[in-house]
Amino acid sequence: MEQRTLGRQGLTVSALGYGAMGISIAYGPSGGSDGIATIRRAHELGVTFFDTAELYGQGENERIVGAALAPVRDEVVIATKFGFDFTGTREGGVDSRPEHIREVVDNSLRYLGVDVIDVLYQHRVDPSVPIEDVAGTVKEFIDAGKVRYFGLSEAGENTIRRAHAVQPVSVLQTEYSLFERDVEVLFPVLRELGIGFVAYSPLGRGFLTSQAKPGADYDPTDMRSWDARFQPGNYEKNLEATHRLADLAAAKGATVAQLALAWLLAQGEDIVPIPGTRSIQRLEENAGAADLVIDDTDLKRVSEILPTGGFGARYPEQYLPVWD
Repeated sequence: MEQRTLGRQGLTVSALGYGAMGISIAYGPSGGSDGIATIRRAHELGVTFFDTAELYGQGENERIVGAALAPVRDEVVIATKFGFDFTGTREGGVDSRPEHIREVVDNSLRYLGVDVIDVLYQHRVDPSVPIEDVAGTVKEFIDAGKVRYFGLSEAGENTIRRAHAVQPVSVLQTEYSLFERDVEVLFPVLRELGIGFVAYSPLGRGFLTSQAKPGADYDPTDMRSWDARFQPGNYEKNLEATHRLADLAAAKGATVAQLALAWLLAQGEDIVPIPGTRSIQRLEENAGAADLVIDDTDLKRVSEILPTGGFGARYPEQYLPVWD
């Protein structure tokens, strides 16, 4: 699979990564054994970039990712994240105090079974902790050889610039797909500073796989049961757009998911999507997007179908990240 370089610090990964969250949370009951098999198949298909986090089961997901990749550790890039509070004592449910970061990093190294974390993200900005303190703490780990690259997730321009001034930021991770375009306003500053971009939920939480159902049809443990894009009114509009995308994809001998991922790859060589799945069949389909060529005519047609994104907010208002 094609390799891409994210950021000026030299982080090189496969054009498509793998997001492991859904193995443990958000999309129904945990699927640990299936997750190991899927992760290993992803590596066989050329994927070298694997994304996990403390949040995804408080160590469970990291253990699965670490176990799956242990035989090929030197061939892959593993990213994890810190920044949530599980005690219920921190306002907003976030915690990026330096002492907490140190605790999470020690745990993540142990859960993953590695000596160094390739990419360490702040999962969500903590408004009560100056970002300079966060970046400085990550810098300590980089200087000590326990972390290689620093990343931010769901951060705005001011936060990015302040963090970057203390410790160069290699990547920003934020939701981005045909359905969700808001982050495009940050691309100029990312390119100015030489920061790569990682797109999570690149298939609209599964809507762009052509297998979407109304929210009420999902298990209550599945976030799509409350995701606004799957609710009456929005669901029908998103479904109609997906059908139109399917016609375009079919003309290219591709699926909607492949078209959606290829569209992201076409937005810049500094962008890497990280679709997640428990299905090996779906994984193999996604990998095919790396070889799909879409031209200006295709991009224009996509823009006609979804000029500004999909219908429905990506999170309830109280959970929407605030970019500063």
